[in-house]
Amino acid sequence: MTAAASARQILTQLHEVMASRMHAQGKLDKVVEIVGENLDSEVCSIYLLREGMLELFATRGLNASAVHVTRMAIGEGLTGVIADQIETLNLAEAKAHPDFQYRPETGEEKYHSFAGVPIVYRERAVGVLCVQHVEPRRYEEIEIEALQTTAMVLSELIAHAELVDEEEALGLNSAKSGPQTVTGLPLVKGLASGIAVFHQPRVTITQVVADDTEAERQRVYRAFDKMREGIDSMTSQAEFGVGGEHEEVLQTYKMFAYDEGWSRRINEAIDSGLTAEAAIERVQQRTRMRMREIDDALLADRMHDLEDLSNRLLRIVSGQLGTAATQGLRRDTILIAKNLGPAELLEYDRRRLKGVILEEGSLTAHVVIVARAMGIPVLGRARGLRGLVREGDEVLIDADSGNAIIRPAQPMLDAFDARFAKSRERQAIYAELRDVEPFTRCGTRIQVMMNAGLRDDLSSLNLVGADGIGLFRTEFQFLVSATLPQREKQFRLYRDVLDAAGEKPVIFRTVDIGGDKAVPYLRSGEAENDENPAMGWRALRLALEREGLLKVQARALIEAAAGKALYVMFPMVSEPWEFEAAKSVFEAQLKYIKAQKKVLPESINYGAMLEVPALAEVLDLLIPKLSFLSVGTNDLTQFLFAADRANPKLAERYDWLSPAILRFLKRVALATDGAPVDLGICGEMGGRRLEALALLGIGFRRFSITPVSVGPIKELVRKVDLAEISGLMNGWLSQPPPDIRVALQEWAEGNGIEVD
Repeated sequence: MTAAASARQILTQLHEVMASRMHAQGKLDKVVEIVGENLDSEVCSIYLLREGMLELFATRGLNASAVHVTRMAIGEGLTGVIADQIETLNLAEAKAHPDFQYRPETGEEKYHSFAGVPIVYRERAVGVLCVQHVEPRRYEEIEIEALQTTAMVLSELIAHAELVDEEEALGLNSAKSGPQTVTGLPLVKGLASGIAVFHQPRVTITQVVADDTEAERQRVYRAFDKMREGIDSMTSQAEFGVGGEHEEVLQTYKMFAYDEGWSRRINEAIDSGLTAEAAIERVQQRTRMRMREIDDALLADRMHDLEDLSNRLLRIVSGQLGTAATQGLRRDTILIAKNLGPAELLEYDRRRLKGVILEEGSLTAHVVIVARAMGIPVLGRARGLRGLVREGDEVLIDADSGNAIIRPAQPMLDAFDARFAKSRERQAIYAELRDVEPFTRCGTRIQVMMNAGLRDDLSSLNLVGADGIGLFRTEFQFLVSATLPQREKQFRLYRDVLDAAGEKPVIFRTVDIGGDKAVPYLRSGEAENDENPAMGWRALRLALEREGLLKVQARALIEAAAGKALYVMFPMVSEPWEFEAAKSVFEAQLKYIKAQKKVLPESINYGAMLEVPALAEVLDLLIPKLSFLSVGTNDLTQFLFAADRANPKLAERYDWLSPAILRFLKRVALATDGAPVDLGICGEMGGRRLEALALLGIGFRRFSITPVSVGPIKELVRKVDLAEISGLMNGWLSQPPPDIRVALQEWAEGNGIEVD
């Protein structure tokens, strides 16, 4: 008899048992007999979760008196380990396993070999199916697959026969059902609370046993065709580029999608009598087992690719396509995902989406850039997240500290609410400053502007009382688009932004993509993947090489600013010639538009971002050509310290208040002193109260920061005497104290100035 035929025989008999009028206990008793006979197994047992304990419900081979008597906790003994880890065990010698426990009432002392699989319902282990033999041996793969298929059928029986409580089935009384703390990497700081919603809801398999095998096979064939069409479409997109990581990933997907071995195993599972969904899930379980045994990181990644592809196929065959965004959010939500793209994040209702937790994610990921602009806290690299959180669980995110609490107890909720309340009180104070101009105690007007990048960000401009938009990141439109945004689309966005800003200035930064903000439709055909993407082919370097890109953007900006003042800033300028080259592109487009007799901007003001330290050495050559200069502290700092800000091990290795960065910034301020050029600061440094205090002391008078930071910085400005703080900073930069941060904090607190 073939393996598929043997498995089908078991499944046919199980189907008959399930369809019978027999009571649930009788069905379980029959199941252990069927499995035991077909696998020629001396022992077959079923343990189910009841009142938080695994209880022996049925057995063939062990002492019958142990049924409903033998109980063990989750994680206790081999059975408990299977339920706890939701994994399969296959042991030639059970007693050699460190978690083996002997239960004398079962009479199992004579059995050596052991194999067990979890019975899973709604992603929770609600029981264990296991077999034992006197003879020491490892079970063959076909035997393990038969056990896993039986476990799938048992999960269906459990759901319909209510063999375990609904709370047990949902895992509400499991060992992991109480409060759980998840640690991760803070990607976007902030506090948030809501219910857990999975970005990609797991497909619920409602029918395991097939009524018509051929019909199930045809469903799988159609799903494979649809999946392959989608992947072929992605790989054949125009301008996708040649070589590089994106193509490698898609080629790997394509290889798996057309893998005959994978489709054959699914067909074999269908031959055994499973529905299309159950067959895909069966093969996926086998993949997960293999993944746990793989030490090679690269091979493990490839197996993860296959897991993702299996989920994709399962969603297609079941018709359960789309994400949670398509279903709509009904309550305040914490979104749970393995990873997200920026366009996927923007599909969600911003009124309901309060926070995001990612199993992966990095500081430079596109979704993080967009989430920061949206003001949504994000916690990344939360390993094992899906094993701890369930759909609908209450979740608290503290992305300031880098953790989240799943199913918090009341004292945790109270403490969190207190922090929220304090935050709201401060926000109320800041809101009162919305229409108050930020003058220092000595009467100097400080410009407090905000950063933006999305059309929706404009609502914050008047809400927080910012002086304008000191940095509009035009690349967001490029990052969330599947193709290069056309000129008309860019024009509409820029016009809407200028109209919404009214009389307030908007500084448009030309597109900063490439490097660590790679887009699939723009790649260098010659360059290899950047080993250091932040310092690679990106921003102005990319735009000058792909001059057509900059020409289109220049024309869109100039036409959008008809009759208004246009402020244009070039990113990643390293030398004056780059600024001149970029400016000449705009001047050529201005000349062209003028020849078309179209309305021109009232004025065009050109500026540069100082992010590359080399530019500081030639500021005397560049300043006469500038209207304004903005220091981008995020990139500048990582370049100065040679510390990749995307690397969590280096994230705390540099300090914005170290003498090195402050002396550098002071030198830049002195270089612009007396020149008709407006000096500003962009980036996170300017939005932190203690750092902003230092920046005021070394000569910065324009800040462009996140909208949520505008109120706190305006409030700070009104408490500062510039002569006093300047004298203090000059002294400290000349003769630095052991820790400038500590010294400045102590001074601020002594002068009644609250800091972060």
